[in-house]
Amino acid sequence: MAERERSIHEMLKDTPSMNDSCGAVHTGTEGGSLGMGMGIGIGMGVSGSSSNHSIGTGNPLSMSTSLPLRNHSAPTTPMSTASPHTNNGFLTSADGSSSLIRTSASKIDSLKNWSISTYKCTRQIMLEKLGKSQRTVDSELEAQIEQLRETQRKYLSILRLTHAFSSHFQHVVASQQSLADAFADLAQKNPELQKEFICNSETQRNLTKNGELLLNALNFFISSVNTLCNKTIDDTLLTIRQYETARIEFDAYRMDLENTKPELTQAATSLEETQRSFAHHKDQYEKLRGDVAVKMQFLDENRIKVMHKQLILLHNAIAAYFSGNAMALESTLKQFNIKLKSPNNITGSWLEQ
Repeated sequence: MAERERSIHEMLKDTPSMNDSCGAVHTGTEGGSLGMGMGIGIGMGVSGSSSNHSIGTGNPLSMSTSLPLRNHSAPTTPMSTASPHTNNGFLTSADGSSSLIRTSASKIDSLKNWSISTYKCTRQIMLEKLGKSQRTVDSELEAQIEQLRETQRKYLSILRLTHAFSSHFQHVVASQQSLADAFADLAQKNPELQKEFICNSETQRNLTKNGELLLNALNFFISSVNTLCNKTIDDTLLTIRQYETARIEFDAYRMDLENTKPELTQAATSLEETQRSFAHHKDQYEKLRGDVAVKMQFLDENRIKVMHKQLILLHNAIAAYFSGNAMALESTLKQFNIKLKSPNNITGSWLEQ
């Protein structure tokens, strides 16, 4: 045993030191690493000592400080420099990012222009209310606009009163219908007063029929005036509001142009931009002013024609009803092509039809 340990120590003396082997780079396969591990296990088992030296099966080996390397193949496809980028989980190319930047820039410019225009318009409105700025006035056109708004207010008042009258009169017609049914029922149960009950029932039924004709005329009048006030006139008033906004913008940029001092060299570019903005808003203001004048002219002609027809209808229908002239009432509704339909009638089944 002592001779074996002595031969081992003599073999260890011939091996290079650990300092010499640490600087070397060792390569190999997993089999070589496994062989070294087996050599270390055999050496430790044989010597029984805590030496850090490794012992092979027959050849001296040194402990490698590097990890065992594997043979990895190089990537077959080279990475492209123009590979797509990832944006929130989506692949985007360089062209997509540039278009996104352009879109964002245009939105920012639009927001900037809107903010500047809103500030200038608000300032112009405040200065006009304080009397510190002059406003562009078209006396003739503004008088027509004010007259149109007053006309709409009066027509809406007529519309509200006519609707209330129609609602109340509909209750009257419903009461007359109920009264006619009650008289007819009593005529069956009271033979001694059957003639009188039947006479009153027929009278109430005739009144109900004529009342329904008048209700049709009233509903036609309400529908036509409602269309005139809430659609036709409103469409013109919308253009008028756009014209008033354009007038405020025109005055705001006109005031900026008047307040710009052209003698300052640093204000040369600003003066050119202000002049361009002023010319643009002036053209827009003049265009909308012409549109308002044309629309108001057509509206006035249409209003006169519609109201002429509706006022004749309302007069003839009410006069015929309260004078008891049922034939004149029916001819009035036929003259204006009004369908004779009762609001109290319920459409029967297809068997009854």
